[in-house]
Amino acid sequence: MTVKSSSAKTALRISLLVSVVSLCLKLSGFWVTSSTTALSDAAESIIHLLAVSFVYYGLLLSTKPADEKHLYGHERVEFLSVGIEGAVIILAGLTIIYQSVDNYLFGYNLTQLMSGVYLIGGAGLINLALGSYLIKVGKREDNMIVISNGKHTLTDVWTSAGAVITLLIIRFTDFTLLDSIVAALLALYIMYEGFKLLKYSVDGLMDSRNPEVDEAIRHVLSTDLPGAMLNVHNLRHRTTGNTTWIELHAIFKKGVSLKSAHNDATLLEKKLINAVKDDVIVTIHLEPEGEHEDVHHPLHDADQNRPLQDFI
Repeated sequence: MTVKSSSAKTALRISLLVSVVSLCLKLSGFWVTSSTTALSDAAESIIHLLAVSFVYYGLLLSTKPADEKHLYGHERVEFLSVGIEGAVIILAGLTIIYQSVDNYLFGYNLTQLMSGVYLIGGAGLINLALGSYLIKVGKREDNMIVISNGKHTLTDVWTSAGAVITLLIIRFTDFTLLDSIVAALLALYIMYEGFKLLKYSVDGLMDSRNPEVDEAIRHVLSTDLPGAMLNVHNLRHRTTGNTTWIELHAIFKKGVSLKSAHNDATLLEKKLINAVKDDVIVTIHLEPEGEHEDVHHPLHDADQNRPLQDFI
């Protein structure tokens, strides 16, 4: 187990434990107040607890090394875990909106509002400390699973703050309709946060280009190429978890030996590894100087239904 994965796992274990404590406080706040806002806040925490459990499992799986069945490792599960978390945040928002409308239509029966303020406020402070801790660890370890969990925890803080403020206003003004209004507004906010996480997940699963990684790679390729290497083309790269995979074709001067070309390619590989943080795996296809299509002519019938360009 690496230090990085150990720190991330510890952070998520703490998140799981603290989420249970926070949920108990929020449920207690709902039971004593009968507030829709308090119920919505508690419902969001229930979904959050389920999400943390799934995310923790996803992290355990993502840190497993490659095996005979998964030759590229298991890091891609990170995108699935983040996507699930984004989806449950959106589900929480929809739940809050439903409860707000239901309460508006069928009336309010709010009690012991100050007790609810203390309970929900305490849960909010706990989640504020937890969320800040998770984001700090996630950024330090460059782990999006932990960062997304921290962001979700902080959205929980906002819902708790909204619930506390709403209960206080209702306590001193009897403006009970505010219970539904604030709950709906908080729902829209956390749904927006969930959408951003879901977008990150889809981009990762679809191997969308990472702009920072792309810029670093192209900067290396735009400088003087080593030895007899003339130019490069057909660049492709993708980043999954903490690993970036880079593929490209390198053209060499005519007459250069395979050993010399290989040494030059190794130098370029080293430059690319140094330019991109975390783990980098580079695959360079060596080509002699000449027309690209002529060089690859034997592959033209590799698949009659697809042109050669589809594969490169």
